[in-house]
Amino acid sequence: MKVVFHFDGSPALAERVRKLGVDLCPESDVAGFEQRLPEMEVLWHVLKPVTAAIIARAPKLKLIQKIGSGVNTIDIEAAKRRGIAVCNLPGTNSRAVAEMTLALMLACLRRLPQLGQAVRDGRWPDAWKLQDALGEIGGRTVGLIGYGEVPKILAPILDAMGAKVLYWSRSRSNAAFETVLGASDIVSLHLPLTRETEKLIDPRRMKRGAILVNTARGGLVDEPALVEALRTGHLAAAGLDVFAEEPLPPSHPFGALPNVVCAPHLAWLTVETLGRSVGAALDNVRRLADGRPLLNRVA
Repeated sequence: MKVVFHFDGSPALAERVRKLGVDLCPESDVAGFEQRLPEMEVLWHVLKPVTAAIIARAPKLKLIQKIGSGVNTIDIEAAKRRGIAVCNLPGTNSRAVAEMTLALMLACLRRLPQLGQAVRDGRWPDAWKLQDALGEIGGRTVGLIGYGEVPKILAPILDAMGAKVLYWSRSRSNAAFETVLGASDIVSLHLPLTRETEKLIDPRRMKRGAILVNTARGGLVDEPALVEALRTGHLAAAGLDVFAEEPLPPSHPFGALPNVVCAPHLAWLTVETLGRSVGAALDNVRRLADGRPLLNRVA
């Protein structure tokens, strides 16, 4: 079965999956991906959108396997019309995302990018001038918007660090949405991007001096409002792994704001996550070949 892993993986990963019968095609290799489409039967998808046009050029495609959980980058309706199964891998990257979320919280609280730059630039005394902006998680209220696998890992860690944890989701909460958003010193986002959740987060409704952390999807946030809130000091900082437009344009205001900690949508990406993901995705390939029910089918 022709399986294509569409991902800018390392040479070591390419060799590893090659031995499993999987062809790794970098997302940056547009021509190479186009050449593979006619014979592709299974697509392991990471981030580059799977559009209706791509699906139309893959006549043998039977399965789109999301390496991760969010399927907003897949044209589900186009896949349904062709009878192509769409599956995801909930939970395989949860620990990595939880740890990155915590890292972004700490980086914002301790102003790590600014401290590091001051040391590299030989401005050691300047770093000390940030002392009134440096804080701890202990004693703060941390609000989790969404309560899936990642928040379930984060909540007890934050509790052990001395934070008061509030959380809200449509199925489970210990506080109302407006309370979590408006009363938290740190707000962390853990929702899928849907029509209902797009631009759900208006930073102007957050507590003054709060921190926003987003390792979910950039489209959850009103980005122009976030830029303004960071510029005016309404928010103290933001830790962002995801953006409304990816890759983030070099001219975007986030790049010039000293109170923003950025990462290029890789909160999920660890050696351990890739190991779990490849194993689970390969299991679904075998199930497809054997005619058995697929795991975590979303369409």
